[in-house]
Amino acid sequence: MKTAVKNLLDECLKRYPELSLCSNAVIEAFEAIRSCYAHGGKVLACGNGGSASDAEHIVGELMKKFSIKRVAPQRLKDRLDALGYSDSDKLCSMLEPALPAISLVSQSSVLTAIANDTGAEMIFAQQVYGLGKPGDVLIALSTSGNSPNIISAIKIANALDMVTIGFTGETGGIMKSLCSVIVTVPSPVTFKIQELHLPVYHLLCAMIEEEFFGGTADK
Repeated sequence: MKTAVKNLLDECLKRYPELSLCSNAVIEAFEAIRSCYAHGGKVLACGNGGSASDAEHIVGELMKKFSIKRVAPQRLKDRLDALGYSDSDKLCSMLEPALPAISLVSQSSVLTAIANDTGAEMIFAQQVYGLGKPGDVLIALSTSGNSPNIISAIKIANALDMVTIGFTGETGGIMKSLCSVIVTVPSPVTFKIQELHLPVYHLLCAMIEEEFFGGTADK
């Protein structure tokens, strides 16, 4: 782990000392996501209600700049120039390299088709089955740890040899025994769990961005 990455973790724990209880899980989640991206994989994210918004939030932070400027590679400009596009400089100046991530809560046509034809329990599992590959990561959020559609998605991800990272409350629920990594924040109350999930996934996004787009700090 780069020094700069570890500093992000330490700074977060100073602001949210209660999260020290899940710091080891955060490190495990970071290592899993880092390995996924290092090997050309992608992240899928899902949740219900407020956790659905969190899933979309995570994807938004990965797909473009979180806090570090991301510069499009020269090879992209060279390719645009080779195609004869006169606005290659402008396009490259506005593009930011992405950490590939897909929100499974945003596909309204697919979601409603699955819910209507098969059942709501499969709305995420079907998408995981269609999109997931070995080595990809599924980030699944459920404050109870027991949401049926989240549990189904995790089971399918496990069957596909994906890495499953669960975000839940202090008991862990069913997710605790199913996920590769489980982040259990110290609260039993739904809105408080969600309040603590946010700094954790912001931290993970910042750590991953620093790993791939930060400086060359000692590892």
